[in-house]
Amino acid sequence: MSDAQCVCGALRLKMREPTKLVAACHCLACQRRTGTSFSVNAFYATDTVEVSGAAREFIRVADSGRNVRMYFCPACGSTVYWKPDALPTIIGVAVGALADPNFPAPTLSIFERDKHHWITLPEAVERFRTSLDDDRSDII
Repeated sequence: MSDAQCVCGALRLKMREPTKLVAACHCLACQRRTGTSFSVNAFYATDTVEVSGAAREFIRVADSGRNVRMYFCPACGSTVYWKPDALPTIIGVAVGALADPNFPAPTLSIFERDKHHWITLPEAVERFRTSLDDDRSDII
């Protein structure tokens, strides 16, 4: 079981099962959302995640063209998790909210077209120029 939380601890998640996938996203929206060069997210089945505390929702259109619902703490502003409308049974959790230096590394990298040239990920990482192809959504 893993736990994630915002900076102030008011918004918390408990994951009852291991992550299904850890992915790096280099899209411009994630760069702006995180304030850094890319995001790293762990994906879980929604029915295995328990959310406690108030969350504010922000709906945006992702670079893929689909809506993504971002959830952040209304007190400290930390983005903790998100839900893609295209995959309603999946929840993405910001790996930084887990604050676990031993958490698994990404196995997948998306929106590589926007990746900063100085970022190096392990060779084994599966790479996509943009988002996952619709026929590859089973990877999650």
